[in-house]
Amino acid sequence: MSHATTHGDGKHSMRAVLVTVFLVLGFLTVLELYVPSMYSAAWNGHTKMILLTLLASAKALLVAYYFMHLRWEKPWLRYIAAMPLYMGAAVIIIMLETVYR
Repeated sequence: MSHATTHGDGKHSMRAVLVTVFLVLGFLTVLELYVPSMYSAAWNGHTKMILLTLLASAKALLVAYYFMHLRWEKPWLRYIAAMPLYMGAAVIIIMLETVYR
């Protein structure tokens, strides 16, 4: 098998992965639009907040991992890119503390 054939197959499979990730992001966006109407009762406010936060986090991770090419970067660069996750975790903890106070 030549290098060109291998390279061509890799490019095709990469395109399939990116299209799949794009479709998953679209599905998660539709879920984000559906969650507020599904959990509109007052007693479901916490569930709605947690679900929307999880969906947004999943979308952000997919975008960073695939479309920002962090999957193929060196590990130390991944750690630098993950630093905002600590702030996100702190915000989630503060939101939960406010809700359950």
